Parts: sequence; C-alpha cells; structure tokens
Amino acid sequence: MTDKTSPTQPKRAKDINEWAIETDVAVIGFGGAGACAALEAADAGADVQIFELASASGGSTALSSAEIYMGGNGGTRVQKACGYDDSTENMINFLKTAFGSNADEDKITSYAENSLAHFNWLVGMGVPFKDSELKERAIMALTDDCLLFTGNEKAYPFTEAAYPVPRGHNLEVEGDNGGPLLMKILTEQVGKRDNIAVNYETRALTLVIDDSGSVVGLVVRMNQQEIAVKARKGVVLCAGGFCMNEDMVRKYAPLFDKGMEPIGNPGDTGTGILMGQGVGAGTVNMQECFTTVPFYPPSSLTYGIFINDKGQRFINEDCYHGRVGYNALVQQQQHSKRVFLITDVDGYGDYEKMSYLGAQVVGTGDSAEELEKELGLVEGTLCHTLDTYNTHAEKGEDPLFHKHEAWLRPLKAPYVALDCTLGHGAFYPFFTLGGLDSLPTGEVLTPERNVVPGLYAAGRTTAGIPRTAAGYASGMSVGDATFFGRMAGKSAAGRSN
Repeated sequence: MTDKTSPTQPKRAKDINEWAIETDVAVIGFGGAGACAALEAADAGADVQIFELASASGGSTALSSAEIYMGGNGGTRVQKACGYDDSTENMINFLKTAFGSNADEDKITSYAENSLAHFNWLVGMGVPFKDSELKERAIMALTDDCLLFTGNEKAYPFTEAAYPVPRGHNLEVEGDNGGPLLMKILTEQVGKRDNIAVNYETRALTLVIDDSGSVVGLVVRMNQQEIAVKARKGVVLCAGGFCMNEDMVRKYAPLFDKGMEPIGNPGDTGTGILMGQGVGAGTVNMQECFTTVPFYPPSSLTYGIFINDKGQRFINEDCYHGRVGYNALVQQQQHSKRVFLITDVDGYGDYEKMSYLGAQVVGTGDSAEELEKELGLVEGTLCHTLDTYNTHAEKGEDPLFHKHEAWLRPLKAPYVALDCTLGHGAFYPFFTLGGLDSLPTGEVLTPERNVVPGLYAAGRTTAGIPRTAAGYASGMSVGDATFFGRMAGKSAAGRSN
C-alpha cells in the first residue's frame, strides 16, 4: 500500500495482501455514536474493533452538555415523576414541525417510538437521571436536575402542532459536566466487554470493497503504518461531522462560512462522510448547520426584542436560542447588515455577570429617538417598532410574532442595545447537520437510496433527527447519536456474511 491513500478512493479487497486485523464489526470513532454502536454489536454477539483518532474516547459528545432528548410513549420515568404525559404522537408532531421539509419522517418515527426504551437502556448502562425538573429558562442545567425545556416546545408556531412537554434529560451531575460523565460511563461499559477491542491514535483512511461493491473492511494508519482491517459483517462510520473542514463548509454550507466559531472535536473533518462517498454513498442536508446566539441567561433578556438595521423585529424572542441565532444569521446574509437586541434596564439585569453571548453594549437612550440615532437607524423606524410592540405587550399580545404572554411586557426607557452582529463580538458557534443518507437501521444509502452493503453510519457522519438550527433543541444530537449508534451496531452485527 505505497500509493497515497484517500478517503474517497476505496481499496479493492483483491489488492489487499494481508489483513492485519480481522473482526466482525469495525467502528470508526469512539464518541457517543461509536460507543453505543460497539456496545450493541458486542451484546448481539459480534467481535468488535473500535478505531479512534484521538488518544482517548470522547468525541464531540464529551464536549457537550449531554442533555439527551427523549420522550413519547406516555413519558420517561423522569417526565412522569415531574407530572408530564408525553404521547408518541405528540413527540412526532413536534419533531415534524421542527424540521419541516427537511425532516426524515422514518427516523423521527423510529426515534420517538423507541425513545422510552432508549431512556431505559441508558439507565441500564448506569447513566444517572434525577427525578426533578429545572423550571427556569436555561441553555443547560448547571444543577443536577434532570428535566428541562431545551427547544421551541413552548414557542409559536410549534404550539400549534404539539402541546409543550420538556424532553431534555440532563445527567445527574452539577455544572456543565454531562458530556464527560456520559462518555466515562459508556467507555467503562465498553471496557467490560471482552469482545470489544479499542485502538487509539489510529486514523481511518479509506474503506475496502469487494468486486460486488460491498464494504468488507478498511485501511487505517496505526503506529505509523497503513494496515488493512477485515470487517466480516460491516463497518460503522461514527467519525463526526465536517465543521473543522473549511473547504467542505465552504462547498456545502456557505451560509455558515462567515467567520463563525466551529464547535466540535479536531476529528470533525468530514472523513467519514468522504469515505462513504468514495463507495457510492449519497449525502443529504449538507447545507444545514446548527448555530445560535446564546442570549440567555439571563432569561430577562427574553423580554427584549431583536431588530435588524431597518428597526424591524424578525422573530418571537421566546424561541430557543438556536432558532433566534439562525434567523439572525439569515437577516445578516439576506436583509440586513446589523442585528441588535433592544432591552431596558430591568431586562439587562445580570447580563454582565451571567452570559455566554459576548455582545457589547452599542447604544443607550433615554428615549427611543435617542437610541435610534445612536444606532444610526432611519428616523422613526425603531420608534414605530417599540411603540407597536409596547402597545400590544401592555395587553399581553404579540400579533406580529406571537411571543408568549409570559415574556411580554412593555419596554421602558432608558433603553439598552446589544450588538448581536456577526463579527462584532457576539458568539456565533456552529456545527454541521448534514451527512451520509441512511436508514433508521443505520444502513448507508446510495443517491438512489439503495443500501451500500456492509456500510453503516450514525452521529454527525449522517443526517439524523436534527436538520436545522431553526428547529433544533438541545439534546437532539446526543440523543440521535446514541440511539442511532445503537441501531447501526445492532444492524451490523446481525448482517449475514
């Protein structure tokens, strides 16, 4: 194997002189998806080899808060303990509304119908969930409480399709430590199984196919040598997304190629996606990414209004921060050069003490006219917006954007404006939501949606449940990665070889 090995140029089995490693199932990546794939494959009786680029397990799951989005089926143990009934139909309706024409209805149905079983599986693995709810509006639970609203469940237009139920399940741990704890538990479970071997500091390079086009193994770089791995039943790609690959972001998701902050691990370079493409796999949803303007905490900023440089509102501010961030980004790319969050002294509250936003105060005013001038807006535009908003907020109404009455009150001078324009200091992170097309079973598909024999994928290497930032809820990625990782591992182990 002296030729330069490329992920998009698979090797032929007939050209492999020696299989250095043989196994039933080979799993690429040891994050949440890879760990769950390996566990299910092993528990189905398969011999498993995990190949991880880094020197430890974790992936992007370990970098997350690891809220896990679960519900339906009458509710999880935690949901029931907190007084919520969550039907599977309700969960499906919400997810379909969240992602609209981008949604994969088969995956949504599979995910919702099996969500309670997934919760129970995680509990069986030793993942701790406390039977308590965090009531405040928060991006993450910094207490050890479990249940919280993590998306748009209580915001218009989603309330038109499904009754609001919290589905974010935070691990029983204080601080932003859910991801490390989840991966610690899953890694310990992997270590308990004699039929799983883990290979760290090993880079997957490309797949190996036979004459029929079936995936029968892969080539990895281990100990500075390229070696061939035979996978008798299948290869499961759990290698993350492509937010760290600037060329791929520029090519596939140009809306997000604007100096935003990629969040993920260094291995999120799209290699798994490229390897799949090399053997004929199709991709979907590659243009979509998660992004956010994390404007709460403090939750009091929700009483404020987001405006563009024409002084106009463009979103109901009680939405999930990802939906607000996506719409703010679209405003700047298509309609407006600037985006501001307008609030008053009470709304500004503890912003300087407890915020992830990073936006600077760019204007203040003892009147709407004064603030309007400071921001360089056309005369009368902000005044008209504030007057309209305040008139209706006084009556608990928002006829333009339908913000919930719980977050409606007139804004009173003096006013404060935070500059939420991309590139002006506000935090705009992103990660990708597109990848290989796959079935709920984890089987990877060609552009014609035929199965690529022997190839499976999960996590951000695929396009899973979450499809847009506008419909996202915290916990969807970890929920999707762990659930469909399990399905991929189980499918691979059950394949006849």
